[in-house]
Amino acid sequence: MSSNSDEKVHDSSSKGDDEDVPSRLDLDDDPVYSYKEQRAIIHRVDRRLVVTLGLIYCLAQIDRGNMGNASIAGMRDDLGLDIGYRYSIAVLVFSPTYIAFQPLTTVLTRKIGPRIFLTAITFLWGATQIGFGFVNKWTHLAGLRTVLGIFEAGVYPSAVYLLATWYSRYDVGKRYFGFYVIGCIALAFGGILAYGLMQMDGLAGRSGWGWIFIMEGAITCAASFLAYFFLVDFPEKADRSWRFLNTDERDLILRRIDRDRDDAKVEPFTLGRFLRPALELKIWIFGLISFFIITTSSAVAIFLPIILRDNMGFSIAASQCLIAPPYTLGALVMALSAYLGDHYHVRGPILIANSLLTLVGLPVMGFAPSPGVRYFGVFLLTAGANANIPVALAYQANNTRGQWNRAFCSAIFVAFGGVGHISGATIFRSQDSPRYIPGIAGAIAATLLTTDLHRCNVLIIVCVLGQSAYFYRANKQADRGQRILEGSKGFRYTI
Repeated sequence: MSSNSDEKVHDSSSKGDDEDVPSRLDLDDDPVYSYKEQRAIIHRVDRRLVVTLGLIYCLAQIDRGNMGNASIAGMRDDLGLDIGYRYSIAVLVFSPTYIAFQPLTTVLTRKIGPRIFLTAITFLWGATQIGFGFVNKWTHLAGLRTVLGIFEAGVYPSAVYLLATWYSRYDVGKRYFGFYVIGCIALAFGGILAYGLMQMDGLAGRSGWGWIFIMEGAITCAASFLAYFFLVDFPEKADRSWRFLNTDERDLILRRIDRDRDDAKVEPFTLGRFLRPALELKIWIFGLISFFIITTSSAVAIFLPIILRDNMGFSIAASQCLIAPPYTLGALVMALSAYLGDHYHVRGPILIANSLLTLVGLPVMGFAPSPGVRYFGVFLLTAGANANIPVALAYQANNTRGQWNRAFCSAIFVAFGGVGHISGATIFRSQDSPRYIPGIAGAIAATLLTTDLHRCNVLIIVCVLGQSAYFYRANKQADRGQRILEGSKGFRYTI
């Protein structure tokens, strides 16, 4: 599992030519700012960058994930979505365009700038969402879902890439947590919002489920105008953002990035430079991990309202509102995972622990005799599956170096997650209602393939273990001065 970006060094005496990997103390040892001043600047970046990106992602989550809420609010009956695979088709047609356009979006974000690019696509998908409220055929709904996939394709990979460019490797885990947990507000309280909006049923002759789409789309369009002012650019252009950092504060961020991984300087774009990481096996393994995690988490997000209603027998109101508590537990598990990962500089063991939590929750949700116990399984499933997403984001970000390498890796990671979204959209089928046993079994399989739990002859496990062994061996060789990792003598892989 060799990497194109690694070089063999036969003269170990040259090790002293460059600095070793910086310690925490080295990273915070700045010639201009004290540690306290540095943290104040970084927290200012957090409040502006992480919160703004998180809110945009929150809106994206609401607008792509409200199909289940609208379905139990009457859309399923009005559009005949309970016939055959219509509901699953309407859900999954979002993903092909979502996946196809993602690799391009990280390049567009860098070339156009995140403020203009993200603001534009936010407004466009909000306008598309409003159109959902006026459809009267399920085929029209499916067509709009396809368009929605185009406009939302740029949100997640652009945000993941932008965050990685701003923070050191062991600061970024908590920032991915912050970004993603704000997005999970949508999953937690989107059902409550949908329940409130469906009370507008009959207003202006529109159904309650139509008003869910119309009002949520209008909120997104309004938010896009605010995003134009509050979004910030890449670190080297931070001083140009509205009421943000001055040039000295910008230079601090760039110095920290260079001390951490020496890639603050942006190389000119060429297609060959952007595509070069495609030859590295680790990039595709990160993608597989993303696929299996998203398969489980997206299936829960899309179908949980229906499972609560049909499988556990809760009322429509209860099914909309009972989504929130499991995601609250998920936020707590995410916070703990982010802290431990950044503090101890590890990612893989945390991925395994969270997958174990998911693995326990799935059969409890599917096979326990009591609805209350099955609902407890939803807590475990939701917490473990969603907590793994920011951990996996940090895992891939920690093990790539270079602006265009990171852009390509972010795009592949998110694109494989989009394929997982397709898998999740079909894993719980209408004909399996109300128990959904085949879907639960499929989600268990996906979970097994992302961890070292299933010790049989499964290719994905061999790849993950092989990558871990490769990282460990490569780090040891770099310590002995026999190899340069990712083009930098001070770089070490995170296991």
